[in-house]
Amino acid sequence: MSATLPTPDGVPLPQRYWAILTIALGLILAVLNGAIANVALPTIARDVHTSPAGSIWVVNAFQLAVTVSLLPLASLGEIYGYKRVYKGGLILFTIASLFCALSSTLPVLIVARIVQGVGAAGIMSVNGALVRFIYPRAWLGRGVGLNATIGSTASAIGPSVASAILSVAHWPWLFAVNVPLGILAIIIAWHHLPNTPRTRGKFDVASALLQAAAFGLLLIGISEMGHGDAPILIGLEIASGLGIGAFLVVRQLSRTAPLLPVDLLRIPLFALSVASSICSFISQGMAVVALPFLFQHTLGLNQVTTGLLMTPWPLSVAVIAPFAGRMADRYPAGLLGGCGMTLMAVGTGLMGFLPDHPTTFDIAWRMTLSGIGFGFFNTPNNRAIIGSAPPHRAGGASGMQATSRLFGQTTGAALVALVFAALPETGPVTALLISAMAATVAAAVSFSRLAAR
Repeated sequence: MSATLPTPDGVPLPQRYWAILTIALGLILAVLNGAIANVALPTIARDVHTSPAGSIWVVNAFQLAVTVSLLPLASLGEIYGYKRVYKGGLILFTIASLFCALSSTLPVLIVARIVQGVGAAGIMSVNGALVRFIYPRAWLGRGVGLNATIGSTASAIGPSVASAILSVAHWPWLFAVNVPLGILAIIIAWHHLPNTPRTRGKFDVASALLQAAAFGLLLIGISEMGHGDAPILIGLEIASGLGIGAFLVVRQLSRTAPLLPVDLLRIPLFALSVASSICSFISQGMAVVALPFLFQHTLGLNQVTTGLLMTPWPLSVAVIAPFAGRMADRYPAGLLGGCGMTLMAVGTGLMGFLPDHPTTFDIAWRMTLSGIGFGFFNTPNNRAIIGSAPPHRAGGASGMQATSRLFGQTTGAALVALVFAALPETGPVTALLISAMAATVAAAVSFSRLAAR
């Protein structure tokens, strides 16, 4: 495996600042778009004349398209350059956003959202790989920390931004606002993103299709499992996904730069970091879904208060992430991540043991503790995933990082639905306690990396 370009240690100033800006704009677009669509679902369902259940596909189609596209686009980035894939993702995302804004029927909107999801995958699949080449290696933790801060801030303000737009404009403007930002990001990316080393391999179309089928069937089966669909159908989907996945793994074992990065999973630090990432996002996904039900159904709080009480978690992540990034450049990810997940396990566990009539302070400090813990875990863990891979496999590492996040969040949401169906009275509390257990497992896996350094 040879490369057409040398591997530089970061890009010079001021190019680095412009490159960071376009990475930030792309991340804001991808994350904010996922956060704001949920708020408008009731309005969209009414305007396109569909049921609330049907409108869910506006969200699911986007998430599914992102998940099945991440690894193939990361592989394309290694072959043709991360800059090309990133620019292509921005262009596709921006055009699809315009079509989403112009959609008047549900099928057209869903197709536009699928295309938009592929564009978002182009942005997210090589985001981490580009950060590795933008920053000097000694500052990689700072770059990953900045990304975590931007992503957490965008996630935190997403519902507020959506509410602000909907208060003065119709729902298509939620997608239309992406267009000028996307055009700006494309212009900056065109001139300032670095050219990166490229491998001399060929794109494995068959593996890409197998990967899409495996992940697609698994995610659909997991999602339907939480919504009480036919057990036989769910079993067939999950079994088919696992069978295709097993065949895909066997196919990838003999390849030098496999689309599914089984070669990187042979690196203990990489494999343990991916495993702890999946566990952490299962925990986070369960908590984020269960908490609104705890606040509104169990504690009887209104929607505005619920939104305010949800804010300390992502806000704490945004504040802690830069500090965690700097520490990750000096201290092992296993130590920082293990301590962070331990804090998150304590925070989510204590949320499950709230008093019957908690004060705002009772809730806020527990949410803050959970956010601090997740912030201390996520940035060092992402740095470990990106940094433990060889430079020519940064694309595979970046794609695997994003895939583990989405797979964990989807699994967490499905588990909450299962808990709610089995325990309707105590579902939110039980889900939070299971979330704490998943965080404990993530902490144990993270600490085990200290022996694998």
